[in-house]
Amino acid sequence: MPLSTKHLLGIKDITPGDIDLIFKTADNFKQILNRPIKKVPSLRDVTITNVFFENSTRTKISFELAEKRLSADVVNFSSSSSSVKKGETLIDTVNNILAMKVDMVVMRHPAPGACQFLSEHIPAAIINAGDGTHEHPTQALLDAYSIREKLGDVKGKKIVIVGDILHSRVALSNIFCLIKLGAKVRVCGPPTLIPKYIHHLGVEVSYNLRESLEWCDIANMLRIQLERQDDRYFPSLREYSLQYGLTMEILNSLKKEIVVMHPGPINRGVEISSEVADSEQAIILNQVENGVAVRMAVLYLLAGKKLEE
Repeated sequence: MPLSTKHLLGIKDITPGDIDLIFKTADNFKQILNRPIKKVPSLRDVTITNVFFENSTRTKISFELAEKRLSADVVNFSSSSSSVKKGETLIDTVNNILAMKVDMVVMRHPAPGACQFLSEHIPAAIINAGDGTHEHPTQALLDAYSIREKLGDVKGKKIVIVGDILHSRVALSNIFCLIKLGAKVRVCGPPTLIPKYIHHLGVEVSYNLRESLEWCDIANMLRIQLERQDDRYFPSLREYSLQYGLTMEILNSLKKEIVVMHPGPINRGVEISSEVADSEQAIILNQVENGVAVRMAVLYLLAGKKLEE
């Protein structure tokens, strides 16, 4: 069965069946990535443009690598060196790119809903690589895929997401994805960084890190997104780290061993210590590796739907 949608705008818009199909396709691509020849001709003659209106390292490189592993033709667009600086609109920018016969657009934009807006105005398949504080669907997919790989299944697992929930698109997409897959989800952080509406999404709320770590099977540690904050939400980073930073001392004192995740970039010494980030309990580098396979799966499945049309 194909995906139920022609775009990947958010986890909220896809079904558990879609997620399962993406994971099974990613399994096949991960096997390919572990072979001596890592390239396949699956998207030969498909042109994909990466349109990033915000800075990115891991996501942009991961998408570009996934596209090249699939033999797609890749065009990279950076707003900092484009006519956007001269006042060109989003629609005009992308329509100019499409006039060059581009089939798919991978876009990151600071405005929530930008990818949805674009999908309503242009015929190409759109993949959301992060829109403001809204969603980051491929990150949630690779996170859930990494949990499945490590623990065998996501269903029934207890996952706590710790940190800046208020400004995190990763947190929102993870909540949608994990709940659709049958996990139990809790968010933890300072009251000022947890949105008031969050309990309506079916998650538990805690302000106590240690109690949440004793409860969970997996802890997903998020960074403080200072670039999105227009006010002070806690006294200082040191104060935050003392209350919500994960250290080896805390990990070793727990009654059970838990899995530690982080979507990156890591602020070592703030939300997570270097010892924890580099420990055997952390699967942070596995997440990075799985990101390529999962994004290959998404690109392949959406391109297939596009070609069918």
